Amino acid sequence: METATRLDPASAARNQQLKRLYVEMARDHLTPLWESLHSLVPPEPASPARTHLWSYGAIRDSLMRAGSLISAAEAERRVLILENPGIPGQSAITPSLYAGLQLILPGEVARCHRHSQCALRFVMEGSGAFTALDGEKAIMQPFDLVLTPGGQWHDHGNPTDQPMIWLDGLDIPIVRLFDAGFAERLEEDAHPETAPPGNTLARYGNNLRPLSGSTADTRPRNSALFHYPYSQWRASLDSLAANAAIDPHLGHALEFVNPADGGPIMQTISAHVRLLPAGFETKPRRSTDGTVFVVVEGSGEARVGDRTLSLQPRDLFVVPSWQSLSLRANRTLVVFGYSDAAAQQKLNLYRESRS
Repeated sequence: METATRLDPASAARNQQLKRLYVEMARDHLTPLWESLHSLVPPEPASPARTHLWSYGAIRDSLMRAGSLISAAEAERRVLILENPGIPGQSAITPSLYAGLQLILPGEVARCHRHSQCALRFVMEGSGAFTALDGEKAIMQPFDLVLTPGGQWHDHGNPTDQPMIWLDGLDIPIVRLFDAGFAERLEEDAHPETAPPGNTLARYGNNLRPLSGSTADTRPRNSALFHYPYSQWRASLDSLAANAAIDPHLGHALEFVNPADGGPIMQTISAHVRLLPAGFETKPRRSTDGTVFVVVEGSGEARVGDRTLSLQPRDLFVVPSWQSLSLRANRTLVVFGYSDAAAQQKLNLYRESRS
């Protein structure tokens, strides 16, 4: 049995004085940095978030049950939050990002509102419903990416006879950190139409943009394009795979960009897609941006730290900051991912490491 180290009288007296000082300081809301510096300025990221995988089938079952019990009008947004098990109660999938699956049933409208938070929609199921941004509709198909940047009016509607489900990805925790959140509703359920569907896509979606200052240059630069159809990005990914060497850590990968300035899709959120041919396995890579992934097609495995996740179509999984990730494709694997890399890069915080 080890004997406890005995302090000399002078050291013991000093410790007692420090304890009394801490108690007195606490009454003035003061705390000593030297007691917490190691956790406030760590040698490397140590995210409280955990790796986790959500089966789409299980989520869908709960979402459809909720749809039979509460209407879109009652809920305003009928969404199931994907809450990270490492940070319960935060309504967050990583410390900086939110994720949820939203259901719009046939004939429903999710009324028009706007808020400070930036949001993306990645369509999981259904065809023909819409998201309208400032009065312009994006007609949504499976695996389309649709944006609703912060501060812009948006509403959703489903005139089809099938349910529509999509992933909502927002920067709610980032806005919460800055105490900068505002929200308001439009008096009408839907914003008056301001342009025909596809108008913005026609102007900005073909690696072109209206000449600066021209009469066609009407979109704000920070949200020039808000609809990225699956039919276009999937074809681009196939073309890349056919004509470029594969990256050993990423596979074939493309980032969605704002065509007005070439930067990330929104001020705080970046998004990308990856393709891995059958049998290919990436080398381990880690980065400071915690990332949310959706399996678009194929099957395989994700090795995150010491965990191995089995991947099936439409499954969702999260890779916390600075966790090593490698992907292996059993069948050609296509994944979509979004993260806070845009914010980190602006703040000079982003870092990655490849093994």
